[in-house]
Amino acid sequence: MRTGRPKQTLELSAEEWAKLKLLVRRPKSAQAAALRARIVLGCAQGMNNAEVASTLHITAATVCKWRQRFVENRIAGLLDEPRPGAPRKISDEQVEQVVTQTLEAMPEQSTHWSTRLMAEKTGLSQSAIVRIWHAFGLQPHRVEGFKLSKDPQFVEKVRDIVGLYMNPPDRAIVLCIDEKSQVQALNRTQPILPLGPGVPERQSHDYERHGVTSLFAALNVATGETISDCHRRHRHQEFLKFLKQIDTAVAADQEVHLVMDNYGTHKVVQVRRWLARRPRYHVHLTPTSGSWLNLVERLFAEVTERCVKRGSHTAVKDLEQAMLDYLAHRNKNPNPFAWTADADLILGKVERLCARISNSGH
Repeated sequence: MRTGRPKQTLELSAEEWAKLKLLVRRPKSAQAAALRARIVLGCAQGMNNAEVASTLHITAATVCKWRQRFVENRIAGLLDEPRPGAPRKISDEQVEQVVTQTLEAMPEQSTHWSTRLMAEKTGLSQSAIVRIWHAFGLQPHRVEGFKLSKDPQFVEKVRDIVGLYMNPPDRAIVLCIDEKSQVQALNRTQPILPLGPGVPERQSHDYERHGVTSLFAALNVATGETISDCHRRHRHQEFLKFLKQIDTAVAADQEVHLVMDNYGTHKVVQVRRWLARRPRYHVHLTPTSGSWLNLVERLFAEVTERCVKRGSHTAVKDLEQAMLDYLAHRNKNPNPFAWTADADLILGKVERLCARISNSGH
């Protein structure tokens, strides 16, 4: 019985053993490179090509190929050979010029770079600029805003409110409350054209105003349920009515922690007296210019997206009913918002921001 030409034992140095083992174990190794390393290690352990192929569930020809490549060029032989194609036309110096210009300079009479302006500046094609920006994660067309709180108790308030979200007190309810004020009932001047294959829903850019309302909402952090109501005016009288609605909805023997912002109607004498007469209520104020700490803002963004932004309402009562119906439907299968950033992470980001901007006092 013929068994083929006998193969010499493949011998590896200690350094080669270590490098091949690393290729096999490292999570970020390419699968092809890890397989080639397993082939060589199997051969080095004394197995023939057929045994290695059977163990790794590949063909004997594949084992023979990479064994021979390793014998001729050692570990370098396991790398892919250069692929055919047109030679590279953009040099490293040109790539560096694009990245440097994007990060450190501004175009003349403009606030930011576009692909066309950068292509004109560097002499490269627009598609080349797109590829370079994509490779380095540069997006000069985008801008994000921020607001730095100057509240002297910013650190304490962040730790207090984030602690409520991530480690809520036992046998107590945490409610994030606020008002989405000045919600406009807008009616498009022409009927909305429906969605069709290959055609998005279309609506006229102009509209008629039919008044405004304010949505009052209290979000249960643990369950995602909401208590909500609408009022045409936005005064402390309406806020007191909403607090009484909350008081009726929450069990009388339950402690209540209220997270709310520093809006004037929340701190008038009548509101403070109402809360003082009910010691089970504990108020936690967000920092000045820190309304992003109030989870109910995330709920308002959802209501805006689902009910207001693309809605068309001929009367304020229609808008109010649409928002309240949406929240009532949401309460049937509530989904709480998960707060994942702890206080140290937030304060660390703020500290790094203060170190980068001027007039921060840090």
